[in-house]
Amino acid sequence: MADELVLCDVAEGVARLVMNRPQSLNALSDGMLAALSEHLEAIAEDASVGVVILAGAGKAFCAGHDLREMQAGRAEEDKGAAYFADLFARCSGLMQLITAMPQPVIAEVHGIATAAGCQLVASCDMAVAAEGTRFGVNGVNIGLFCSTPMVALTRNIGRKPAFEMLTTGGFIEADRARELGLVNRVVPMQALEAEARGLAQVVAGKLGGAVRIGKQAFYRQAEMGLAEAYAYTGAVMVENMLWRDTEEGIAAFLEKRKPDWAAE
Repeated sequence: MADELVLCDVAEGVARLVMNRPQSLNALSDGMLAALSEHLEAIAEDASVGVVILAGAGKAFCAGHDLREMQAGRAEEDKGAAYFADLFARCSGLMQLITAMPQPVIAEVHGIATAAGCQLVASCDMAVAAEGTRFGVNGVNIGLFCSTPMVALTRNIGRKPAFEMLTTGGFIEADRARELGLVNRVVPMQALEAEARGLAQVVAGKLGGAVRIGKQAFYRQAEMGLAEAYAYTGAVMVENMLWRDTEEGIAAFLEKRKPDWAAE
């Protein structure tokens, strides 16, 4: 429906979510944050979905927080302090949900991805961008340093380019975003949806349990010291090796046949 904040389509193990506030460049309003969280929480519990694509309707992926709603929050007696604290907590919760959910999430990005919109791209596990897409954490231009977006950004790209983006408020183009590691692929706009879906279908075609256990381990080990990370991931691989479907996958590879994986 045209009035739905987030459109959802599920096909062949891939869920495609489309932020649907084109008139506001898909700004992360209170309603948008709630709708995205609701959809992602439901998908996280759906074993039939192997991969999620996150896209935006209209001219842009996402322009960040809804500044009009933020300004309206100042009308409270505390000048908006409680509202702002709750807003940034809810937004941070959404970003952490993307990382924590078992399915990989691919951002399908076009137009612009600014401030919390850039944070959204950085929070996704992978990203495909259209040529000409611009990325920025440009809150500093209006006197608001993008402190929460910086958390995801600095976990994607190097410190110096991240600090330059944060302090200058400048944009980077899609090719530079790929060089820095913010996006995986850059394609012509007309090929964007097909490229994102193609990548999603490749991942969805793998053993779902292996991808899920691998995504969880990917983020956990990144926060550990070297020895702890090896001990932890070694234990994860032991668990994975003992699965029936992993035994079957290895046997199928050695016997040069397609694996007969059990339905998940």
